[in-house]
Amino acid sequence: MKGLYLPFVFLLFLILPNQLTGQNLSLKVLSDSQKDLAVIDSVGYKSKFKDYKSLDKEINSLRTRLTKIGYIDTKLITVDKKNDTLYETRFKLGKKVNRIRVYFDSTFNTDLLKIIDHVNGTNYFEIDINNLETDLTTLNAAIAEKGDPFTSLQLENILKLGSDLISASLRIDTSQLRRIDNIVIKGYENFPKSYIKYFLKLKEGETFGLNEIKKKVELLEDLRFANKIKDPEVLFTKDSTTLYLYVEKVRTNNFDGFLGFGTNETTNKLEFDGYLDLRLVNNLNYGETLNLYYKSDEIDQQTFRVNVDLPFLFKTPIGLDLGLNIFRKDSTFINVTQRANFNYQINALHKIGIGINAIKSSNLLEEDTSVLNDYSSNYFTANYNFNKPQFRDPLFPFNFWLDFSSDFGSRSNDLGDRDQSFYRIDTYKIFNLNNRNSIFTRINGAMLISDDYLDNELFRFGGINSIRGFEENSLVANLFGVINTEYRYRLSNTIYVHSVLDAAYFENDLTESKEKLFGFGFGLGLLTNAGLFRLNYSSGKSENRQFKLSDSKVHISLTATF
Repeated sequence: MKGLYLPFVFLLFLILPNQLTGQNLSLKVLSDSQKDLAVIDSVGYKSKFKDYKSLDKEINSLRTRLTKIGYIDTKLITVDKKNDTLYETRFKLGKKVNRIRVYFDSTFNTDLLKIIDHVNGTNYFEIDINNLETDLTTLNAAIAEKGDPFTSLQLENILKLGSDLISASLRIDTSQLRRIDNIVIKGYENFPKSYIKYFLKLKEGETFGLNEIKKKVELLEDLRFANKIKDPEVLFTKDSTTLYLYVEKVRTNNFDGFLGFGTNETTNKLEFDGYLDLRLVNNLNYGETLNLYYKSDEIDQQTFRVNVDLPFLFKTPIGLDLGLNIFRKDSTFINVTQRANFNYQINALHKIGIGINAIKSSNLLEEDTSVLNDYSSNYFTANYNFNKPQFRDPLFPFNFWLDFSSDFGSRSNDLGDRDQSFYRIDTYKIFNLNNRNSIFTRINGAMLISDDYLDNELFRFGGINSIRGFEENSLVANLFGVINTEYRYRLSNTIYVHSVLDAAYFENDLTESKEKLFGFGFGLGLLTNAGLFRLNYSSGKSENRQFKLSDSKVHISLTATF
């Protein structure tokens, strides 16, 4: 017996797999009509099964699918076992119904029908039967967004009205209307609560709608100091609905500075200039911003500026923007500007504001002149800001920026009072051509309207943040406009090179001059562990001055985030 045991086991392992494979079942679907058979083949069905239970399930599934596309009279005629592995089934489809009329009662919100393609009736709507399942799902989702996430739709009393039309009654099974009772932040528990209410527009007590909530939470991507970790989640209990938001805090403080050098046209000596720009964002977890700015120009000008932006003050949609600006022109004059603006955040992109500006200028020379003397000005201001970020791109975090303001007031000095008005605009846009190529355009300008002008109230512009190729704040005007353009080519995710092509026009009524300016050059940007390093080489020319290589300016800056 022991001698026969091993051959028997070996023979069993040879035969058993063949027997198991032989038990696989096949299905063939037939019909007496070639037209019906073509419809069945277009719908499709499985033909191989491991057991009879799965084969029977596929037959019933095929019948359901045929019914859904309009063959409601589909009949299963026979199921025949031809041999141990082959089954044949025969269907008769009947005439296809193309439309269904769905009746509803007075409680149904007919406004929901605007989202589906239908034909209206007095108390019904007709739709293509091929779209029945999709349209009912769409209506169900819309009802759920109205605060009832557990609603369900069913069709009852299905009747055949004609060869091409059937009818049914719509039954809506509803549950308790849901509202947001609690909003819980996970990950960044100190996230400023005012931003939930006024920036994301999420409020406790409002009707629950998951899709609408997801759209609002996506606005977190427009904040510099926070990111969404994952989609929101909801906990339903018998008596409450709790919304969980998953947020992380992002480092957004940044330090920006540059070093510039060029040849002095008079002394032919190398001169340096630069600035420091410190921005502190959300360090107190209120969404606040503090800006400190200091710049020393190569023509002996100093600028000091501090701004504080306090959004959603006292848990209201109103924010407060305070600023102090001190500008000194060598030993000629010093201007001190104070401002206070109240702003309203319309939504994530738009903000408007009103406020007051006060300017006091002191003549540092021994004697006053008709164009340089002490004065004080007071203005009412209105401003609008549009900001569309793309924070997922560390090289170019802002795609579109627009800031416009207008000031109306008067200037007072020993010569009398003058009504004045200011208009300022600063906007830029990045046109992303593809993953590597983009075009940057910026328009920056200002205009002062007055019966007469003082030198110490005119605009100073020029330099890396204005028209490149000219000394910082070396140009003086009562009206100016600058267009900056760059063609940018991204060598990698951290390096890009770009062209510099700038143009400007300005007017100075004191000197009765009007001039056009141009700037040319190139630059590169490099994202390092320390921050964004930028280098620009540019040269400027005017209509009355020939291009000189010795007039070129090199600007180096580093923006560090911490």
